[in-house]
Formats: sequence, C-alpha cells, structure tokens
Amino acid sequence: MSERIASEIIEKYEPVEEVKQASQMSFEGFTRYLCSSECLLFSKEFNNVYQDMHHPLSDYFISSSHNTYLISDQLLGPSDIWGYESALVKGCRCLEIDCWDGSQNEPVVYHGYTLTSKLLFKTVIQAIQKYAFITSDYPVVLSLENHCSPSQQEVIADILQSVLGDALLSDMLDDFSDKLPSPEALKFKILVRNKKIGTLIETHSRRGLDKHGKCKNVKLLLYFYTLKVKVAMALSDLVIYTKAEKFRNFSYSREYQQFYESNSIEESTARKLSKLRAHDFILHNMKFITRIYPKATRADSSNFNPQEFWNIGCQMVALNFQTPGLPMDIQNGKFLDNGGSGYILKPRFLRDAETEFNPKKTPENSKPVTLTIKVISGIQLPPSIYSSSNKADTLVIIEIFGVPNDQVKQHTRVVKKNAFCPRWNETFTFIIQVPELALIRFVVESQNVIAENEFLGQYTLPLLCMGKGYRRVPLFSRTGEDLEPASLFVYVWYIR
Repeated sequence: MSERIASEIIEKYEPVEEVKQASQMSFEGFTRYLCSSECLLFSKEFNNVYQDMHHPLSDYFISSSHNTYLISDQLLGPSDIWGYESALVKGCRCLEIDCWDGSQNEPVVYHGYTLTSKLLFKTVIQAIQKYAFITSDYPVVLSLENHCSPSQQEVIADILQSVLGDALLSDMLDDFSDKLPSPEALKFKILVRNKKIGTLIETHSRRGLDKHGKCKNVKLLLYFYTLKVKVAMALSDLVIYTKAEKFRNFSYSREYQQFYESNSIEESTARKLSKLRAHDFILHNMKFITRIYPKATRADSSNFNPQEFWNIGCQMVALNFQTPGLPMDIQNGKFLDNGGSGYILKPRFLRDAETEFNPKKTPENSKPVTLTIKVISGIQLPPSIYSSSNKADTLVIIEIFGVPNDQVKQHTRVVKKNAFCPRWNETFTFIIQVPELALIRFVVESQNVIAENEFLGQYTLPLLCMGKGYRRVPLFSRTGEDLEPASLFVYVWYIR
C-alpha cells in the first residue's frame, strides 16, 4: 500500500482528529476501515461493467430464469408479477413467459395443464416494461412458451408493441450481418424469443415493403404459412435475433442452423450431450445461443447445478429463481461479476474456434492459480435456532465450483458455543486449473451431531473477483437476505 493510499484511508476512517493529524490510525479507525465496503472480499473494481460488451450475444453467459411467473412449485402454486419484478431487479436478462388463450380474447400466463393461478399477459408485459432496465442497461430476452391460437398471438403482438414501444426490437440493426449483435448495440432493447415464419431477411424485406404500402401479396402468402405452422405473422415478425429452433443434432446445426436461431435443451438431454460430445457442444455454443431448462420432473421447482453447463459455454442456463439453495447461490455469485449486468463475457477458450478445451481434462496450456485462504474469525454470526442460549457450534466450509477437477470442499474445526466472535485461524490451499470458471463459496454452519448441520449463512463469488489481503466476507441467508453485520474475517492470496 502506497503512502498516498494510506493517507486517504486515515482521512476517511479515522474518527479521532489528533490521531488523524499525526497520520496515524486508532483501533476504532482501523475497525471502521475493516468493516467498510473497501475491505469486502468482492473487489470493488468488478462492481461496474468492465468487460468488452461489443462481442456477439453468443459470447456471453446470460442470467436466465425458468417459468419466471411462478413463485412456488410447478403444479399448485401461485403465479405472480413479483416473479418478473424480482428477477429483473436481480439482473436477470432472459425471462420465460408461458402464454395461453384466455377469455375475452385476453392471453394469460400460467403453467398449462396445472392448477397454478393465471396472470394477464398484458399485466406481465407492463411489469417488465417498468423493471427491465432498473439494474442493467443490457438487453432483455422474453422467451415465449407459446400455446396461443393465431388470433390471440396477434393480441400478444399488439400488446408487446403498444406497451414496450421503442424498447421492443422489431427489425435488424444491420442489413448484411451474419453474426448476432452485441449487448452494447442492443442496450435498452427487449427481444422476443419465439418460433418464426421464414427467414430474418424475409422479415426485414417485408418491413421495408410495409413502409411503402406494397406488401399485400407477401402478407397473403405468409398467412398461408401461418395457418400451417400456427404462428401469427404479426408475432413472427417481432422475432429478430432470437428465433426458437428445435435442436436436432450438432451436424444438422453446423449445416443448416442460422446465426439468429437458438435452441432450448432440457437438462437431462444437455447432460448426455455434454458427457458424450463436449467439444462439439462447446463449438456449437460459439455460434448459437443455447438455453438449458430444468427437467419436467422437478415439480417442486428444484434446480440443477448450472456450473456443468457454463463449463461448456451454454449461455442461458435457466433456473427457478424462486427456489433458494446451492444452485441459486452459484447463480447469484456468478452474476455479481461485470457490474451485475446479467452479461459475462465467456473465457477466450469458450470463444476461440480453434479451442481444444474440454472441461473434463486439464488444459495443456493451463495457467493454474494457487489460492490460499486463511479463515481467521467470525463476526456476530447468526445464532443457532436449536440453542436455548442462542449460541452455535460454528464451522466454516469452503467449496470450489468449476470444472470437475477443480471441485473440492474443505472445512475448519468446530468452535463450540460461540457465534458472536469465533476464531479459527486455519489456512487452506487450493490449486485451481481453470480459474476463469471457478466460483468460491463460503458456508457457515452450526454442528449438529444428531441430524445434518444447521445452515447459518453463505457467500459465493467468482474466484477472479476476489480481492487479496485481509478481507471481510459478508453473509447471506438461505433466501438471499443480507445478514449484516454477520461476516467472516479472512486473509486471501493467489498467484497466477
């Protein structure tokens, strides 16, 4: 630390004027500094968008949710506008909307063939319009699971245009590009993901004709196709760079899939493909956007671990945001990066067409990180709910998530009956082969000798977003609430 920086810290945090004038720091001043945002484990340089946002959309991990309207289980629970509002506030950039025919020609949103409650499609879009860009300026994708008749699809198109206005992307940005546009080029835009009639160029040409009032024959021709594929032309024409296309196989995609066509693949199928054809999957994801969604048997809205699909470059790994637990901790930790914008540039080895990367093998040109973490102490940890004296037998678990060879878990000893200021002073060392994909999760538990340990708090973040030196680790509840002042005091060092 330079003398200039030390002076700035003293000036900012030292409360005793005489000590400050002597360019010194009292214990109180030092405590204030350690408890400030400057000493948080997450380095403040990553609180802003710092990555190059001019790459094609397919070069980014994109924060994505599944069945966003549900706030409980998949069969009986309520649908609620809050699902969309809270997801957008968390930086989610891809929302799912299940659309069905409603009464009085008003499309509704709910989980079809279940007892979940219904929302008006218009109400959903109004909420999205209000909250879309509160947390992030970068584009929002509305992934429509469309079960509506063509007539109500026309209503959907009208609602999208009237409510979203200029924010709705309704034409190509570049007449001649064969690549997806960048997040930067699509700032403050909302894209519709749905099935589409014909090609993007045909839509663009038709829009040009529309402007000059010479498109009657074209409209009639497309209406014939509309009846055949049951997609209303009015809605089809709002699908620009995010056409939903069924995934067949990698060979078919290489030969026929267009750059603006994206695939949704159920987690079980994606898992098989990642095990058998990892390299092909990685190459596929360099050109096309892939959305992974939970299998149908997850009726309780449980989630899979998204890390396995990020490891092969899948952009939209959609989770049930309403369900707390490990997968959502990993999701929230991942997207702390790049200013919480919901877009994270994939590592070069997941963007380079010449890549030989395979998450199951140690890369030949790997630049591993040696990570050292000393868990020093805890600060006002949450007490155990099972303790009559509001104490806890505390321990800290450190977990690494990333490629399979990097995934590991270590833990401290148990400090008995002390949640207020437990001290561990234990040091752990990890060798991480692919640091660009690694996440670190700190979990505080209270030991339970009869049942499983009691969860007290956690914090997850990308390895390369960690600051070095003495740091404070904030803790969050299982449902994501900040437990301040509860935190851990650690020393971190790593070398690349």
